[in-house]
Amino acid sequence: MSSFTNRASLPQAEEETISETKTNQQAELYQRFANSVSSLPSAEGLSHLPLYRHNQGWQGSRMCIAGAMAADACFAARPSDIVIATLPKSGTTWIKSLLYATVRRREHPPSDAAAGDHPFNSSGPHECVKFLEYQIYTGKKQIKDDDIDELPDPRLFATHVPSVALPASLVASGCKIVYMYRDPKDTMVSLWHFANKLRASEGLEPLPVETAAGLFCDGMAAFGPYWDHVLGYWRAHLARPDQVLFFRYEEVWRDPAAHVRRLAEFVGVPFGAEEEENGVVDAIVRLCSFEHMRGLEVTRSGTTEFAVGAVENSSFFRRGGVGDWASHLSPEAARRIDAITEARFKGSGLNV
Repeated sequence: MSSFTNRASLPQAEEETISETKTNQQAELYQRFANSVSSLPSAEGLSHLPLYRHNQGWQGSRMCIAGAMAADACFAARPSDIVIATLPKSGTTWIKSLLYATVRRREHPPSDAAAGDHPFNSSGPHECVKFLEYQIYTGKKQIKDDDIDELPDPRLFATHVPSVALPASLVASGCKIVYMYRDPKDTMVSLWHFANKLRASEGLEPLPVETAAGLFCDGMAAFGPYWDHVLGYWRAHLARPDQVLFFRYEEVWRDPAAHVRRLAEFVGVPFGAEEEENGVVDAIVRLCSFEHMRGLEVTRSGTTEFAVGAVENSSFFRRGGVGDWASHLSPEAARRIDAITEARFKGSGLNV
């Protein structure tokens, strides 16, 4: 929602009044969207909240769908923006930290972390790169347009919504999108752990892993079905490779330095020869590693505010790595997920 007058010429009191009015309007708009979501079909899913079916075919909680609708109505994207897109539990925290550390490396060198001066020492990755639908356009703690406008270029945002639900201004702007996906079995197991943690906080019974796997296969997970989400961004990448970067979690995990270089090149801040000689790429990889981030005090004891409320930062650092699904899924559940993946990805050029 762009400014509707020349703010530079206004007295401070009038500026504050205009800003407050716009914030209230956004909150009212969000509430109208939330009310409309309540009329959509809903069912229990792989979540601690009921999942509603958006008319575009994806599932989400009342808050996340309302937030996505509010973002579509209010967000004014810039061509210089960079947006991370993922499904939940697909390496979102990691790719957020890698992007932030790469883009902001000149004002916040990774070497600052040792002295406790890097933003990661006081703010988790989800505070540094906020979700449009979960942290910015919510009915609770609105972030004002003015605050968004004043973010330094390139502005960094994140979203979990499928490609069909991206804000119209974002698509039209031609801004950069960085997408990362993960093996569906590991995605499902990580989502199951996270959902049960939230269910426990609400006094709900945990979901058995086989039940969770069935819900996942049926597409009853937030922002799912998984396969629609991945294929949507894959096709966007094929159509506009200069606008949509496509990463596979397992490949980033095997060679993070190479992917950090690709990321930097894609967003227009490639590493120079001097940076390469000084080991800046490797320093970013170490800064953003699971071991380092999990050991930070802000991770161990801090929280991040989302539309659902305050979530412990430690919840985003359960395990990391590849192949944890084998410790939890039955062979039958794994085969079912693999069969769906093979059928849905056949002919697309995608591999898992």
